[in-house]
Amino acid sequence: MSDLYTVERVATLLGLHIKTVRGYVRDGKLKATRLGKSYRIARADLEAFAGGPVEAPPAGRQRRVDVSTVVQIDALSPELASRITTTITAAASGAPADAERLHIQAIYNAERASMKVILAGGADPVAETLKIIDALVGS
Repeated sequence: MSDLYTVERVATLLGLHIKTVRGYVRDGKLKATRLGKSYRIARADLEAFAGGPVEAPPAGRQRRVDVSTVVQIDALSPELASRITTTITAAASGAPADAERLHIQAIYNAERASMKVILAGGADPVAETLKIIDALVGS
């Protein structure tokens, strides 16, 4: 480990938001040295602030944001429902292998001419899929 840490690294090590760490530095609670437009925190100062040795978080554990949503679309033809299903499924399956997974379930009710699309996964893929649905529906 390096003897100097960035504010971002300190935030990760302590499980805090970057703005919180910057606030501690600004208030003088956490000693830091200014280098240009950024700060560096010495290991000794970080350990004094934390009250002991600071270890990296366990490998493999990262903060995640998962989203689930149900999209209700009314007054929809079977053809457009099929086009929506095909397009969002193709977009999800065409994502890079290291991308966040996206689960999609599309249900069309012919009697009501309505469709429900259930999306679950990371915030970015869900948001992108919602944009595709919006573009196809033309709302």
